[in-house]
Amino acid sequence: MCGIAGVVTADGAREVDPDRLRAMCRTLTHRGPDDEGCYVSGTVGLAVRRLAVIDVRHGRQPVRSEDGTVHAVLNGEIYNHQRLRRELAARGHRFASGSDAEVIPHLYEEYGPGFVRHLEGMFAIALYDGARRRLVLCRDRVGVKPLYYAERDGGLVFGSEMKAVLSAVPDRTPDLQAFSAYLSLMYVPAPRTMYREIRKLAPGTSLVWQDNAYTVEPYWALADVAPRAGVSAASAQRVLRHLIVDGVRQQMVADVPLGFFLSGGMDSSTVVAAARLARPDAVLKTFSVGFADRSYDERGEAALVARHFGTEHTALLVEPQADDVAEGMLPAFDEPFADPSMVPTYYLCRLARQKVTVALSGDGGDELLAGYATYQADKLARYYRHLPRPLTARIAPALLRFLPSSDAKASFDFRARRFVENAIEDPGRSHYLWRVVFREAHKARLLQPDVFAEMTDAYETHEPHHLAGAGFDPLTRFQYTDAHVYLPDDVLTKVDRLSMAHSLEVRVPLLATPVLEFAFSLPGRLKLPGLRPKWLLRRAMAGLLPPEISAMRKKGFNAPLPRWLRGVYRPLLREYLSQDVLQRQGYFRFDEANAIVERHLSGTADHARELWILLLFTMWAEQEKAYR
Repeated sequence: MCGIAGVVTADGAREVDPDRLRAMCRTLTHRGPDDEGCYVSGTVGLAVRRLAVIDVRHGRQPVRSEDGTVHAVLNGEIYNHQRLRRELAARGHRFASGSDAEVIPHLYEEYGPGFVRHLEGMFAIALYDGARRRLVLCRDRVGVKPLYYAERDGGLVFGSEMKAVLSAVPDRTPDLQAFSAYLSLMYVPAPRTMYREIRKLAPGTSLVWQDNAYTVEPYWALADVAPRAGVSAASAQRVLRHLIVDGVRQQMVADVPLGFFLSGGMDSSTVVAAARLARPDAVLKTFSVGFADRSYDERGEAALVARHFGTEHTALLVEPQADDVAEGMLPAFDEPFADPSMVPTYYLCRLARQKVTVALSGDGGDELLAGYATYQADKLARYYRHLPRPLTARIAPALLRFLPSSDAKASFDFRARRFVENAIEDPGRSHYLWRVVFREAHKARLLQPDVFAEMTDAYETHEPHHLAGAGFDPLTRFQYTDAHVYLPDDVLTKVDRLSMAHSLEVRVPLLATPVLEFAFSLPGRLKLPGLRPKWLLRRAMAGLLPPEISAMRKKGFNAPLPRWLRGVYRPLLREYLSQDVLQRQGYFRFDEANAIVERHLSGTADHARELWILLLFTMWAEQEKAYR
C-alpha cells in the first residue's frame, strides 16, 4: 500500500521541479511511511511513498522496464502478480525483485494501455512511457484505491489523495453542485470533488494523456456481466463459498503481520471463516470496537465468532474525543465527508495498526448480496405504490406524527418515516431517497438563496446509473447503482482514508472480481427471496458460522451519534454552527440551522445525521477558508 503523486507538463513547458514533486508526495507520508521514490525526466515526474507489504527489502518504487523507457508507481496490491510474473518471464521479461508492482511496466510492454485488464487487485497506477511521451492513469474496477487529478496548462497533476493535488493547484473554487450532493448523501460522488478544478478518476477507467490532451475511457463495465439463466440455489451456494474462500486465500499473502476486522456481522464473520478454511493452522488476529449503548454494540457477537474460530481477538470500547474529529478524521478526507460510521472505523483502524500492517474487512457484501434494508424497502414499495392514493399521500404521513422519536439504531420510527416519505416516488428515485438526508426542499430553506440558485437536483448522481442498469432484474439494478456510487464514494472512501491515516492497509476480499461478477450474474430471487436479506450468503456459509450469527438481523457498523452530539460533540456544534461562523462562511441560514441544533439538543427530535453533515462541512470550510 502506498501513496502516489506526479506531474506531466505540456510540450515546451517548464521542466518538473524535483523538490516540488517531493513536496507533493510528502503530503502522503501517512500512506507510505517506509520509503520514498521519485522519477523525474524533463517534463514528467512520478513519486511514491511506500508502505512495505510485499518483498519488504527489495520492492522499491518507481519500477521500470528493462530498457528504462517505461516507469510506473502503484498504490495498492496486485493479487495475481505471481501468475503474471511467470507468464511474462516465459516471454523473456526479466525481474529484479519479488514486488507485485514490478509486473506493471512489463505487462504494459506486452499490451499497451490495455494492460490494466489483466490485473486483479486493488490499485491506482501511474505509468509513463517515455518513448511515446504517454501517461497512463488507471484505477481498480470498484474503486478501492483513490486517484485525483487536475489539468494544468495542457498537462496534469495527480495524486492518491486530494491534498497532494491541492499542493500544486493554488487557485481553486468550491463546486456548489458537489456541495449539493454532499448535503443529500453525506459524501461527494465521483467524478466531482468539492473543487471545480480537481476530479476523481472513476473506478474501472483509465486516463491516457498524450500530445497535450487526455481521454478517460472504461476498461471494464459491470453492465457487461452476463446473467446466468437457470442457476440453482444449491449450485450458487457452492460456487459462492468457493469463490470467497479462494479470494480470501489470495488476499492473505503478505510479508508483514496481517489481521481481520470482525464486527460480528455476516460479512466480516464470513471473511474470518474463509480465512480459517484457507489456513487451518494459522494464527488469526481479529479486531472489533463497540459502544456503551447496547443497541449499537456488537462486541458480544464478535467475541462469539472469535471463540468459534480460535482467533487472537482484541476489542475496544470506543470513548470518542472531540479533538479526534478535527485532528484525525476531517484531515483524512480533504473534503467534507459525514458517514457516521467514520467514527468507529477511525478507532478500529487505530486499534488494528497497533498489531498488524494489513487487515481484511467484509466491506462490499451488502452491495453484492443484498444485505441492506433499502433493498427490502424497494421490494415493499412496489406493492405500496398500488395502494389508494389518499392512504399513501395523506393518511399514512399523518399517522407518523404520533410515533415517538428514538435514538436507537435503525429505530422503527426512523425506518417508517423514511419509507412513507419516499415509497411513492419512481423506483430509481425512491432507491436514491432511502439514503438522502437533505432533500431539495429542505436545502431551499437551509441555504442562502444565492447558493441554492446555483444547484440542480442531486439525483443527477444516481439517475445515469439507474438507467444504465436497465438490463438487470429490479434488485440487481438497484445493486448496480449502489456499486457505482455508494460503494466507491462512501464505503470504500471511508475505509481507505481512515486506514491510511494510520498507515494500515485494508483489503476487501468480498469485492474480488470473480466474487463481484458472480454475484451480479445471479438473479435477484436468489439474493433476496421474499424479504430475507443476504439469503444466499447465509446459506453458503451454513455449517461454518455459529448459528446465532447466520440467524442474526443486520445491525450495520454505526455509532450512537445522536447521544454523542448531545454530549462529547456538543461543544463542536456550538462553535462551528454559531451565527458568527455561518455568516462568515456564507452558505447556511443561521435561523434554520440553529433550529435543527436546538430541536436535537432538547431531545424533541433526532437530527443527528443532519447535524453531522452541517458540522463536518463547516469544520472543513473553516480549515480550508472556503468562504463564499
